[in-house]
Amino acid sequence: MADADRPTLVFVCAHLADERLYAAQTAALLDTHGCRVVVLREQDTMAAMAEQVLAVAPPRFTLIGLSLGGYVAFEVIRRALPRIERLVLMDTTAAADTPPKADGRRKDIELVRQQGLDALIPELPKRWLLPAHRDDAALVALLGDMARSVGAQGQRNQQTAMLGRPDSGADLERVRVPTLVLCGRQDPVTPLADHQAMAERVPAAQLAVIEDCGHLSTIEQPAAVTEVLRGWLAATARS
Repeated sequence: MADADRPTLVFVCAHLADERLYAAQTAALLDTHGCRVVVLREQDTMAAMAEQVLAVAPPRFTLIGLSLGGYVAFEVIRRALPRIERLVLMDTTAAADTPPKADGRRKDIELVRQQGLDALIPELPKRWLLPAHRDDAALVALLGDMARSVGAQGQRNQQTAMLGRPDSGADLERVRVPTLVLCGRQDPVTPLADHQAMAERVPAAQLAVIEDCGHLSTIEQPAAVTEVLRGWLAATARS
């Protein structure tokens, strides 16, 4: 079936992640949906990132973003809400950075500038994964490989864009399309409470919590996330 004959899903990747972040989901959904995955390496503002997403998306599409991808989704809402057919926000937050979070981003930029990206990569499993998943050699290797794919300049660009993002809570209140808010129960970066707050601001939003899961739900619990996403897409399909 051609993409024109089926709904399109546009997946926006997280910080230091590439297409492999959504590999399980796109593989499972390609039979019924057009799937496009956007990796944002070259843009250093939310505005430029959102414009890149809109440039590769069809006139109407389902927008799916995890972490940084969610932040970009908020900018797309501000710029082109009528183009969004459905919305999925995963392991993200509408809240702007607190001063400590902003300081952490600046420290990461400086670390990579001085010592290179490989100095940061060993920190990623400790920051993002469920403790039980930090011993998964394949998963840890995947984090490193994806980060190297984004590269040092991509890391700087992404962090710079995130430093400039506004609070997006009020933007969520404008959303009137089917919306799924999903997170790992043990997400250490954007906790469950943030997702509950987002779901409360969108009329009839569905909240899904993935058990035994940290910040990168699509690769920590790929089968569970795919099952939720497939069911929600079927339930919200156009009649």
